[in-house]
Amino acid sequence: MAWKIPKYNKNELNKAGEILKDENSPEEETAKATEILNHWRASHSYPLHIFQMTLKNVSQRYDKTSLVAQRLKRATSIINKLRRKYEGRKATMNLSQMQDIAGCRAVVKDVKIAKEIYDEYYIKGNLKHKRVGKKDYITFPKKDGYRSLHLVYEFKSDKGKKEYNGLKVEVQIRSKLQHLWATAVETVDFFTRQAIKFNEGRPDWADFFKLVSSAFAINENCPIIEGTTANEKELYTQIMNKEKELEVIHRMEGWTHAMKFFNEEVKKKMRGKVKFFLLELDILGNKLSVKAYTQKQEKQAIEDYDKLEKRHKGRTDYDVVLVGAETTKDLEKAYPNYFVDTREFILELEKIMRKTK
Repeated sequence: MAWKIPKYNKNELNKAGEILKDENSPEEETAKATEILNHWRASHSYPLHIFQMTLKNVSQRYDKTSLVAQRLKRATSIINKLRRKYEGRKATMNLSQMQDIAGCRAVVKDVKIAKEIYDEYYIKGNLKHKRVGKKDYITFPKKDGYRSLHLVYEFKSDKGKKEYNGLKVEVQIRSKLQHLWATAVETVDFFTRQAIKFNEGRPDWADFFKLVSSAFAINENCPIIEGTTANEKELYTQIMNKEKELEVIHRMEGWTHAMKFFNEEVKKKMRGKVKFFLLELDILGNKLSVKAYTQKQEKQAIEDYDKLEKRHKGRTDYDVVLVGAETTKDLEKAYPNYFVDTREFILELEKIMRKTK
């Protein structure tokens, strides 16, 4: 396929970013800036493909049951990140600086394997690409309870494809429990119109997820979240009380029941050499449209992605995402928040609450 090649310089990218930051920018300027953003995002597809294939091969060596998926960041998420003010300070992020426009993720069965991949292959290994960032959120979890391993690389080629040199790709590695927690947060954010993921959620829900993160950490022999109790019995009781207060299980089961969209007709459409999926979720209508693309259709997939984002721009009752995955089964596992499958999270939550008896 014909991969998109970067064609805008740093100044052009940052100028477009500034226009998109300002909600009062003229419509014509915003349209041009959006065009630049979409092309810049699409130009990350080739480096992302390379990093995703590498991550898949490596994670399979350590864990045959590992799951790898990739994604290009949604335009709305990019713009929100450009506008985000940290601790009340003025937004300073530039479009050319953003490190997670392209990202791939490996979910492995436990923390030990996640750390082995991170340390032995990425930290101690001799990858030709330049590592420009690393975060160990397992040893040092975020205050909200998020735990994972992050690496950021600049693509580097000495031979062909030099035009992509310098483009950044984020690599994430996490355990299955950490993945269940993170996708449960995204599911709650999505259906309750919160932003727990960005520390802008309701305190009761934020507290619930901090407590559960600490319980999962204890299960995996990892550091608990600052501010939560180290007394297991007390911690589990607090989780049980929060679950009753928020009706977490009841709500999550309701969302799953409401989104029984994935019927046989959709599954039939996805048979064959499918590489990419375009998901369009209608929250109010409780519907998810899924369109499948082969490797050769990636350009069309990205163009369709851009069109849908423009169509739903500014709407909070629709969400669109383009993801890459090998099978529909992998897709459901990698993005359970889009398929509203919180059953495994509920099972783990129920295990915790049984420990209070």
